[in-house]
Amino acid sequence: MKRLSLKPGTQQVLYALVCMAAPMMAAAQQAADGGGDTAVVEVTGKAATAAKTALSQGSLTARSAQSIVSDEFIRNLTSPVADFSQVLQMTPGMYSYSPNGVGLGDTKTFFRGFSDGDYTISFDGIPFQDTNSPSHHTWAFFPSQFLGGAVIDRSPGSAATIGPANFGGSVNLLSRNLEPEQRISVFDSYGSFNTKIYGAEVESGQFGADGASNLLVNAHQMTSNGYQSYNKQTRDAVSLKYQYAITSSTALTLFGSYIDLKANTPNTKGATRAQIAQFGDDYLLSNDPKQANYWGYNFYHVTSDFEYAGLSSDLGGGWKLDDKLYTYAYHNQQNYNGSTITATSATDKLNSYRTYGNLLRLSQESSFGILRTGLWAENADTNRYQIPSDPRTWVDVALPNFHERFKTTTLQPFVEYEFQVAKDLKITPGVKYSSYRQDLTQYADNGKTVGNLGGKPSVQHAVTYNTVLPSIDVHYMLQPNWSVYGQYVVGDEIPPSSVFDVKNANVTALPSSIKSKTFQVGSVWKSDSFTFDIDAYHIKFDNAYSSFTDNAGNTTFFANGGSTTQGIEAEGNLMLGAGFSLYANATYGTAKFANGQWIAGAPSDTETLGLNYNRGGWDIGWLNKRVGTMYNDNGSVHQAVKISPFTISNLFVNYTIKRPTQFIKQAKIQFGINNLFDKHSVVGVNPASTTTSAPAPGDVLTLLPARSLSLTLNLDF
Repeated sequence: MKRLSLKPGTQQVLYALVCMAAPMMAAAQQAADGGGDTAVVEVTGKAATAAKTALSQGSLTARSAQSIVSDEFIRNLTSPVADFSQVLQMTPGMYSYSPNGVGLGDTKTFFRGFSDGDYTISFDGIPFQDTNSPSHHTWAFFPSQFLGGAVIDRSPGSAATIGPANFGGSVNLLSRNLEPEQRISVFDSYGSFNTKIYGAEVESGQFGADGASNLLVNAHQMTSNGYQSYNKQTRDAVSLKYQYAITSSTALTLFGSYIDLKANTPNTKGATRAQIAQFGDDYLLSNDPKQANYWGYNFYHVTSDFEYAGLSSDLGGGWKLDDKLYTYAYHNQQNYNGSTITATSATDKLNSYRTYGNLLRLSQESSFGILRTGLWAENADTNRYQIPSDPRTWVDVALPNFHERFKTTTLQPFVEYEFQVAKDLKITPGVKYSSYRQDLTQYADNGKTVGNLGGKPSVQHAVTYNTVLPSIDVHYMLQPNWSVYGQYVVGDEIPPSSVFDVKNANVTALPSSIKSKTFQVGSVWKSDSFTFDIDAYHIKFDNAYSSFTDNAGNTTFFANGGSTTQGIEAEGNLMLGAGFSLYANATYGTAKFANGQWIAGAPSDTETLGLNYNRGGWDIGWLNKRVGTMYNDNGSVHQAVKISPFTISNLFVNYTIKRPTQFIKQAKIQFGINNLFDKHSVVGVNPASTTTSAPAPGDVLTLLPARSLSLTLNLDF
């Protein structure tokens, strides 16, 4: 392993990590001296503790670099229109941005040099992703109203961590916890950019025979003009969660959700340097039908649903079962125009799929340890096309740019055994077998993808990718409130369907799944007054696919070299007293190709600082995230455009009144400010030319949106 070199500007980052570690060492010394209370309180009652007020924290049982985000953080310290990217962005190393405003766009989240599609996202343990590549859409499926927390694992996890892209890590979004008491809530919010959201939530509490049933229903509507000109958004959403205790040891959980989203977002989601200079930072679309970027020529209609039935049971003899049968669907009808107005300048685009699957987990605990095994099985049907069209009439031409239908079948059996070597020492080896099959039908097109196929209407291909993924980790409890771990694991990422997007779909040499090999060590500390976790990592991974086509038209695919990501991450929360707590995290590392150039979107460092106040009816949080220097690519040229450091700062002030009237159980007022200091930083550049990266009028820029305010009222009856 290469050493991390101390470059100018990084000393202060390491100093911040040391400062975060200092209180932990002091607390450890205090415990050794017999003073102080070092009891572990991971789940707390009414008393404010470091674990209760932490924005994000590790777990004493974690066997890899994990951060846990609580329901309280989502309810109190995110915007009422937030999507799941806002739930993640303040955790170590992670960052995201939406140029149209928080929750008002299809946002991507990055960490450790991994972009969306390089890591798995799941909901209650069930992976969900696009079928053409394992990417995600934050404005579909799961807005913040549906979420009750998240667990972020910045590693491929263990053998029991399933998913299509554990290559970089995994994010497990959690559904809302059900409450024992009945509650009816109504909420209404108004904010900048004429953003409105209102809705209701019904919590049944426990009902039925012996209180065996519980139901939670949430419905809301959101509308916004958006920060960017004419980039309007509308979202209608509903979710339902029901639990039934069949017996004292067996429970059934049902979940269902549906979202209908409409937006005027174009395919290119930023303006050029010249447009921004002339019209301002918020420019994107025009109101003139004579202009190619007229808002009426650009629109999305996206619907999504997600359902599962889960059965959990204690079978006796140490055996436990957890089984989830699920389905989800995504239907994205997008229409967008190009740079001119002609009979073929626009595109009629569809990306639609329906997925069915089952996730079975079995475990057996004995004096020797814990066996975990199971199977993830999934099938999906997909229909995708892009057809040239006239933006004035939306009359399509005869032949598409491409049209494909395909089926995907995923199987991942796994087994691992957590050996209880000693009272406080556990060693867990495991292995997972990943099998991914595509059955594709690609139709004749206008030559942009597969071509005319020699007069045939379509061509068919079938391919299966198989990978064996081992893992091993060691976990040791140094003290009841202090754990350490070490891990080695191999992760993979399934190939996209675009492997066959070549002339005549003629692929003579197929790629393998790209893989990552991760080494990590870390430690977690908890006490009532302080939480702290730190990890160091070294990842060697393959890069995205490249291809070569010979003179005969035969295409060969291969992984484009390798790269290495390594660094250190830490986070902690310190109780200051008088209702105040201080949260901080920091990361420092490198993500580089073998030639020493930086991977796009990988900052050299990140820092987060959060000051919280929680006393009486007040819950106030100021969160500040700094993202260090990084680079964007220019076509195949790496490290082409330098992106200077930028800061995202948010402030939320919540005040709760208990029993304001006889009929109202609780009233909560929230005032929020996103981008507190109104920074309009450039966070992305797509150069106009692939031959030069020098600033040019045609460069497409991505900017942070302006400061936005929101005022929200929530009443519980």
